[in-house]
Amino acid sequence: MHEPTGLRARKKQRTRDAIADAAVSLFLEHGFDRVSVNDVAAAAEISKPTLFRYFPTKEDLVLHRFKDHQGEAARVVRDRAPGEEPMTALHRHFRAGLDRRDPVTGLNDHPEVVAFHRLVFGTPSLAGRLARYRLEDEEALADALGEGIEARLRAAQALAVLQVLARANWQRIAGGRTAGDVHPEAVADADLAFGRLR
Repeated sequence: MHEPTGLRARKKQRTRDAIADAAVSLFLEHGFDRVSVNDVAAAAEISKPTLFRYFPTKEDLVLHRFKDHQGEAARVVRDRAPGEEPMTALHRHFRAGLDRRDPVTGLNDHPEVVAFHRLVFGTPSLAGRLARYRLEDEEALADALGEGIEARLRAAQALAVLQVLARANWQRIAGGRTAGDVHPEAVADADLAFGRLR
């Protein structure tokens, strides 16, 4: 008897989510460097080889959440309205993320999100791996912007701006402020930053 493809994919996704949830819970409780891959496999009730089929590295157990946003800037530029400038499209997209309190903007005060960001930004190996994701994003955005050094420079500048804005928002939240309180400053900062980019 064969399982429908959709059911198999859903089961794989549930397994992947269970592994990741177990890992993040352990990392938040004990620290990334104090938890082994064996600990995660045991908590998820799977074998270590099974874990590595879903997540090639220990860092991927945490950073898969950023994968949802990988290539996002390039998608925004490619899918922008006819006649809309690329930086205008990125600005609009980031502002919408602020309004939604999208964690990737740094403007989210849910305790689990704050703890997760503290884990990522406070663990050198995770921050380093995240930097590699950003390089891949930069290449994708440069491709969406055109060719040559100008496209690469614009991509690097835009992603640097997004990173600085998100980090500033997260630092305010980590300092004890609420997302609602920080929102006006976050919007003003985004408007200033993208104004300078344009």
